Amino acid sequence: MSEFEIFIQPTPNPNALKFILEKIIKTDGKSTYKTLNECEHNPMAKKLFDLRGVDQLLFYQNVITVSKFNFANWEELEPQIVKTIEDSMDSHDPDFLDPVAVAETQNRDHLSPEIQNIESILDKSIRPGLQGDGGDIQVVDYKDNVLVVKYQGACGTCPSSPAGTLQAITGILKDQFNPEIQVYIAPEY
Repeated sequence: MSEFEIFIQPTPNPNALKFILEKIIKTDGKSTYKTLNECEHNPMAKKLFDLRGVDQLLFYQNVITVSKFNFANWEELEPQIVKTIEDSMDSHDPDFLDPVAVAETQNRDHLSPEIQNIESILDKSIRPGLQGDGGDIQVVDYKDNVLVVKYQGACGTCPSSPAGTLQAITGILKDQFNPEIQVYIAPEY
């Protein structure tokens, strides 16, 4: 087993922690998982979902953001996550292909000019902050000045996402894109 350190950093979401590795965990793009079935192509993610209490995962560069259910206790879960990452790292392929992420990247070139502009603003002004906190945002739809988004990673269950974060995103998009835009969070199913 190769030696490397894992640094654990809190996020604004009390139910999410960032596990920062000295190694790359995802070479290109990001992968978000809400269920075990979504991570067939990522054995490490599957093993993390086997831990009781893991709710969501976000793999991005050298970071794995783990969100837990309310009933889970970080004091018990955190060492199990670290051990699972350490045990899985030698066989982990950071170049794994996530079919959903690949499709999203390919579809970006075919988006309307308005959504491409929104994505560009999100990339420059919003995503870096969200990713720094262990999360991200996905555009679901834009029509008639209404933007529907979905939070990912730590942002998905963060108490501040539906209010403060959404207001900040709306303010930036009103200033940089369209003063009439309204931004809503997509309902979870």
